Amino acid sequence: MNRPTTHSKKAFFFFTFLMCSIGLMAQTLNKPTAIANPNFGSGGSPWTAACASATFNDYYVNFKWSTPNVLSDNTFVLELSDATGSFASPTALTTVTDKNSSMDFDIKFSLPTTTRGDGYKLRVKSTSPEIYSPATQAYNMYYIDYKNPIQITENGSGNIGDGTISICNGSTAIIATDNVPNSETYNYIWRKSSTILSETGPSLTVSESGMYSVEIDYGSVCSGSAGTLSNMITVETGTALGVTINTPTKTSYCEGETASALEATIANSDIFYTWYKDGTVVQAKAQGSYTYAFDTNDADFAGAYTVKVEGDGICAETTPALSISKTGAFTVTENTPLEMVILPGESKTLSVTSTAVSPTYQWYKNNTAISGATTSTLTISEEAEYYVAVSQGGACPSSLNSNKINVVAPSSFELIANYTTTYSDCDYSEIVLDVATINAVAANGRKTDVTADLKASMSYQWKKDGTAISGATSSSISLTDISENGSYQIDATIESFNTSSNSLPVVLRSNEVITIEASSLVACNSTDFITISTTTDLTGATFGWAKDGTIIDTTSLDLNTTDAGTYRLMVTRNGCSIPSNEVTISPLDESLITLDSPLNIVFPEGGSKTITASGGTAYEWRDANNTSISNSASISLTTEGTYTLTAYVENCVIIKEVNVSYKDTFKIPNVITVNGDGINDLWLIPNSYSYQADVNVIIYNDKGEEVYNVFEYQNNWPESSTGFTSQNMVFYYKIIKGSDTIKQGTITVIK
Repeated sequence: MNRPTTHSKKAFFFFTFLMCSIGLMAQTLNKPTAIANPNFGSGGSPWTAACASATFNDYYVNFKWSTPNVLSDNTFVLELSDATGSFASPTALTTVTDKNSSMDFDIKFSLPTTTRGDGYKLRVKSTSPEIYSPATQAYNMYYIDYKNPIQITENGSGNIGDGTISICNGSTAIIATDNVPNSETYNYIWRKSSTILSETGPSLTVSESGMYSVEIDYGSVCSGSAGTLSNMITVETGTALGVTINTPTKTSYCEGETASALEATIANSDIFYTWYKDGTVVQAKAQGSYTYAFDTNDADFAGAYTVKVEGDGICAETTPALSISKTGAFTVTENTPLEMVILPGESKTLSVTSTAVSPTYQWYKNNTAISGATTSTLTISEEAEYYVAVSQGGACPSSLNSNKINVVAPSSFELIANYTTTYSDCDYSEIVLDVATINAVAANGRKTDVTADLKASMSYQWKKDGTAISGATSSSISLTDISENGSYQIDATIESFNTSSNSLPVVLRSNEVITIEASSLVACNSTDFITISTTTDLTGATFGWAKDGTIIDTTSLDLNTTDAGTYRLMVTRNGCSIPSNEVTISPLDESLITLDSPLNIVFPEGGSKTITASGGTAYEWRDANNTSISNSASISLTTEGTYTLTAYVENCVIIKEVNVSYKDTFKIPNVITVNGDGINDLWLIPNSYSYQADVNVIIYNDKGEEVYNVFEYQNNWPESSTGFTSQNMVFYYKIIKGSDTIKQGTITVIK
């Protein structure tokens, strides 16, 4: 490109003045900047990572922006990327609506509880007009919801023991966390001594000796402050000795019989032995204690015995179990309830069964032997406390008492009725009532629960509101209809005893299903009513329309509203309120209607652009002449102009305008040659500036004098070359639209 020759200082300064005075200012959103928490006083440092928790989750950024001003309905939104720094689906951390005239302010935000990662970024969105700031650098951001020391054990069993795991003969073991809720949702840092391992899950399979620990991975900055570092597990490897317990000459003994000590097959004074019975330590870990003598005088000596061996250079192992049994052990089982009632003139039979070989029996009454009562059964007619002693002869003579059976002679009975399931008035449409407890009441007022003994023997009659219910003569009654609501009581009879239970109120709700529906689910404005109605006949009924849980209308058969909220109809039948389904009416949100393209579209003349709207229930597109051109969500635009989209959300209308202009296919030239050859003789500018009735083109000479001023420029300057007195003359131009200078620069005319 040819450059203009040197010009006078006057022309240069004039051009500079023009450029400065008529320059355009573009709105700019600066990226947010981390700042210190102002609640900590002056002198604090800006945060470099966010380690939030339930006890601390306040962070601040400073945000600056420049003119032109945002619109009055603008909202600034602080957005958070995902953990990789992507804003494909940003999270809105907070919104600011009162800073549209402030270009430098601080924003407070808190991290969502799901935040965990090292690549989060922040940016600020302006909604009106919709533009975005640059994103910040990537930050470590973690919400620390678990911040206690982790416990790790073998297989996550919870049993730490001595903190040692032995691996024998090249096998493996699993170390796992056992006290972290939802442990699988976290990443972990596993270490062998000080070496970080590659595994990141809640468990670790190990095959090598070493000292292992773990902590939750909250990033390089936050992990240390969380305090989740676990206990240390020492893993030892070695060769199994194959130790067992020598089988003794006898494995079954009489109680009190002299028994041989148990002995491990490997007897080594340098090895540590721990003896167990049924998994419980019976002889503590001790060096060289390879034998264990159990005591047959202990009635519970029978069981499964094992021994664990440990020591330097060997693999810790536990022997297979050796079972020691008690010779002649037997059981006694009572065949009658342990709490019984005996009525005047009545007799009952007590009985037991036993696994004893050739047993003998002796019954006792109030701890005194009953003469002649030497069989497995006993017929009684008096109240007392009874039991039987069962004896077995043979090689191991022994005796075992049954449990004591308490037999009472009542002076009266107490009958307690109850609901068989959880119950409260109007919460259930059916319920079962039952005799829950029968107490025999002695003359001194002592009560004995004899439900198991007498429940099936009594005669019953249910009453509602004091009146006997025909056919209701079992110990329970099932109620399934609101017509059965009332107060219930049951009478019981046995022999000469009559008793009545407590009263149980029953208020069932109706099974009626009440349905409501709304004419629209979106509240458009304060004048367009939405009608909520029901097919249920409300004439003469007691009812109330509720909004967000509060009754707002008790008279209207149909509810008319303009307010967003959750609505429900409550109808009262027989003292119970029956709720309808819920209908939620949402406020109109214009952001529901989205376009897959910006509102200002530029494409080359002859091209096209397809725009698709979404979020609505119906659409209509109109051109600049208000002519309907499409009723679909998508439209293909081929010509310049302003297009109007009318989108419907339910019964609501949202209008958006799309401006289409042609893309300039060439730049404004800064050199023309007026030599009459028909090439580059005229100053031709793009059609977005030429032929436009509202665009003013002004040209100045090098003295700042206006030489050309026209609206709707016809690409026809200069009309002749006679006005150019020197070879290379420089002119200055401004292109003005309304009150804004949209282009300016120089034109060098070569003659």
